[in-house]
This record gives sequence, C-alpha cells and structure tokens, in this order.
Amino acid sequence: MQNNVTAHPIVIFLSKFISNFFNPLTSLFLYFAYYSSKHYDLKKSLYEFLPILLILILPISAWIYWNVRKGNYTNMDVSNRKQRNSLYIFIAVAMLVYLLINFMIDGQIDYTMLFLFILLILMQISNYFIKSSMHTAINIFAAALFFAQNQILGLAWLFIAVMVGITRIILKRHTPKEVLMGAAIASMVSFFYLYIYIQNQ
Repeated sequence: MQNNVTAHPIVIFLSKFISNFFNPLTSLFLYFAYYSSKHYDLKKSLYEFLPILLILILPISAWIYWNVRKGNYTNMDVSNRKQRNSLYIFIAVAMLVYLLINFMIDGQIDYTMLFLFILLILMQISNYFIKSSMHTAINIFAAALFFAQNQILGLAWLFIAVMVGITRIILKRHTPKEVLMGAAIASMVSFFYLYIYIQNQ
C-alpha cells in the first residue's frame, strides 16, 4: 500500500528536485561524462560518448516522451507497472544494438553496458511481480561505477541513491518494498560488477 501521509510542501519540492535530477538517464550521463573526462581527451571522449548518446540516451528519452504524449505512459517516470513492460523491452533492444555495434567497432565487450543490460533484464523480470524502483536501482549501480573509479565519489553517490529511494517513497511513486527490491537487485549486480572489475585490475 502507498503511504497516505502527505509530506510538508518543502519536503515535496526537494523530493521532486532530487528525484527528477537524479533520474536514471541523468545519473548514467554524469558517470559517463566523468569517466570520459578522467580517461580520454576531448576527441576520444566524443568518440566514446556519441554512440551512447545516439543509440541509448536520445532514443530512450524520445520513446518515453512520445509515449507520454500519446497517452500510453502516464508520466515521464513511467510509474505504472504494466506500462513499464514496453519501456523495458525498448531499452533492452537499444542496449543490445549498442553492445553489438560497440563490439563490431572495438572488438571487445563493453562490460559496463553488459552489466547494465543484466540489471535491466532483472528489473524487467521483477516488474512482472513487483514494480521495483528503477531510480533507486540505477543510482546504486551508478554508485558502483563511480566507486570503481573513485571510492569517495562512489560512497557519495551511494548516499545520493539512498536519498533518491527515500524521495520515491515520499512522492508515492513507489512503496518501501518496491524501493528495497530495486536496491536489492542493483546491489547484487553491482557486487558482481565490482568483483570482476577488481579481478581484472
């Protein structure tokens, strides 16, 4: 059951800001921007980031916006559990296309995207039983990505992920159970991601 207690207007305002700003696409965009600035020069950064932007970020954003305009999705968060099924399918196809193109260009698997793909598949499976919080899950995975590059930044992002999870409950987009389920799935995937990352160092 959703919480029927109405929060203070300031709390609602702050919750909306945090929840909207740290949405899954923005959080991943910020990670990839950070990673690129740390490892590549500007030309290489554009070369690495453009496929992500053109194959994933822009098409997914456009898909959500188009479906909201058509009335297929209730809102940009795609809060309805049944509506999310088509979103997960679209994202999965987009990620498979990206992984294939990236493999053809670089000759190797992008393990960050592979684990993100696994996370989304698990979220889709979960969605048939419980509407796990994608905001929470993606931000926890983003925390793991940041942690692999900078431990302090990773822990800071984990705090952000917790705050995002709380805001999803305050805004009544998710129940505590749904937030915890998203966190549990993301924590499991993040653990294996970090384990493999550390083993390959």
